[in-house]
Amino acid sequence: MIHPLSDVQSTNIGEGTNIWQFCVVLAKAVIGKNCNICSHCFIENNVVIGDNVTIKNGVQIWDGMIIGNNVFIGPNVTFCNDKYPKSRNKNWKLEPVIIEEGASIGANSTILPGVVIGKGSMIGAGAIVTKNVANNSTYISKCRI
Repeated sequence: MIHPLSDVQSTNIGEGTNIWQFCVVLAKAVIGKNCNICSHCFIENNVVIGDNVTIKNGVQIWDGMIIGNNVFIGPNVTFCNDKYPKSRNKNWKLEPVIIEEGASIGANSTILPGVVIGKGSMIGAGAIVTKNVANNSTYISKCRI
């Protein structure tokens, strides 16, 4: 199901995938089957999303990202693909984010460029991920209250 209030330019969308209102999916994006892309998401061109993936509201998936099967991405997770962003920088370097099978990323987490999130790993809500996360591990940001 593609909601009529979304702008889906890609034809590479698997059977049973739902894309809800106010989403934009660019033409070269590849999305697997049985995914749930919730409202207010943006998916850029050079992206591959596996099967059975849930992407909650307010998430942007940028060029270079690869998302494995059975991944959960919580609401308002932020991904980055450029370590040194500057306006109109023609020499920027794409540093993709890879999320391996079965990983889960909690709400409002920030994932920096070039990071691999390992299979079956769990990222706690609000975490700031600056380095690779090992398979089947849990990562939370520590804070003081």
